[in-house]
Amino acid sequence: MTPYQHQISRLLRIMARLRDPENGCEWDLAQDFSTIAPYTIEEAYEVADAIDRNDIAELKDELGDLLLQVVFHARMAEEAGHFAFEDVAASISDKMETRHPHIFGNEAGTMGETRWEALKAAEREQKGASSALDGVATALPALMRAQKLQKRAARTGFDWPDPSGPAAKINEEIDELAAASSKTEQFEEAGDFLFAAVNLVRAYGIDAEEALRAANKKFERRFRAMEGLAGEYFPNLSLDQQEELWQRVKRTENGS
Repeated sequence: MTPYQHQISRLLRIMARLRDPENGCEWDLAQDFSTIAPYTIEEAYEVADAIDRNDIAELKDELGDLLLQVVFHARMAEEAGHFAFEDVAASISDKMETRHPHIFGNEAGTMGETRWEALKAAEREQKGASSALDGVATALPALMRAQKLQKRAARTGFDWPDPSGPAAKINEEIDELAAASSKTEQFEEAGDFLFAAVNLVRAYGIDAEEALRAANKKFERRFRAMEGLAGEYFPNLSLDQQEELWQRVKRTENGS
C-alpha cells in the first residue's frame, strides 16, 4: 500500500469509527445528509478563501476539511446501502474520462468551453433532462445561480444580442421597484432588478460572482481605511465628512 492509499484508508477507518453505532461519537452519529450539507458548503468557501489569500498552508488544511465532508457523506450513504466512497471515486473518474475523449479516447481536437458544455448537456439528456435549465443546483449562491440560468437559456437563443437590451431592462426594473406599492411587490421587483443586473454584467463577458466579490473586498478595504483615518470619531462624522474621507482614500489608492 502506498502512502497515499494508506492515508485514504486511514481517513475512511476514522470516519467508520466515528459512526460506529456502539462506540462512535455521539455528534457524528446524530448527523445526516441534510445536517452535514451546510458544513460541506462552508468548507468549499473556506478553500476558496485560502486560495484568495494565497495561504498554501491553510489551503492544505481546508482541502482536508473538504475531503472529510466527502468521506462523511459517503459513509452515511454506505450505511444506508446506497453507495460507498469507492463508488464516488469511480463515478467521478468515469465522468472525467467521458468528458475528455480527446485525452482518454480516440477523438481528436481540444476541449473548449463549447465542447465541454455539449458533453455535459449529453450527460443530462441521458439522465432524463427535459429542460435546458435542468441540473442548475438550487443550493448555489443566488448570484451564481442567476448567471448559470441565464447562460443555459442563452444557449437556446433566449438572450439579448448586445448589452443595450439588458441595460434597458435594468432601467425598467428600477422604475418598477420605485413604483412598487407594498413590501411584497418591492421584494419581487428587487429580485427582478438584481437578476437584470447579472444579465448586463454577463453581456460584457464578466463573471458576476467574481466581480461582486472583488467589489466587496474593495469596499471593505476602503471603509477600514476611513475608520483608520477618523479613529473612534468616525460614527459621529456627518455623511458629507465621511464622503470626504471616502474620496481621500480613493485618491490615495489611485496615487493622486
